[in-house]
Amino acid sequence: MTRKTTGPSTVENDMTPMIDVTFQLITFFMFVLNFSEAEQDERIQLPASQLAKPAEGVLETPITMQLTATGGVLYAGEIVPVDQITTPLRREREIIVAAGKDPKQATVIVRADGRASTGDVQRVIRACQEEGFERFALRAHYEPE
Repeated sequence: MTRKTTGPSTVENDMTPMIDVTFQLITFFMFVLNFSEAEQDERIQLPASQLAKPAEGVLETPITMQLTATGGVLYAGEIVPVDQITTPLRREREIIVAAGKDPKQATVIVRADGRASTGDVQRVIRACQEEGFERFALRAHYEPE
């Protein structure tokens, strides 16, 4: 007995399970992604400390200042000399005030390279205080004993 075919048959794959798995993977990686590393730069090598502890919770209005070993401040992707940091800080304060928040409640995160001058760190903190910022968090690399 011979079988007659009426023409070419096509098989269509159901892509719904593949799309569903893709969306689940995207959702999984969005939950696992650590956004706290987004403000870090590999050019800044934090000093080691046995007293360093991880940040407690999420900061509401963080402002990150990263001091390089050469004496500049890495801010918004640009290196700004320490003595000229007041202009970006003033802009940052204006943005916070325009959003209806208090600059005194913002936290300035200072990530200074281990080879940076202590005087530069103090000058950055002083400039922040002159612009109305009162909360500070200093970052260091934790090294257990």
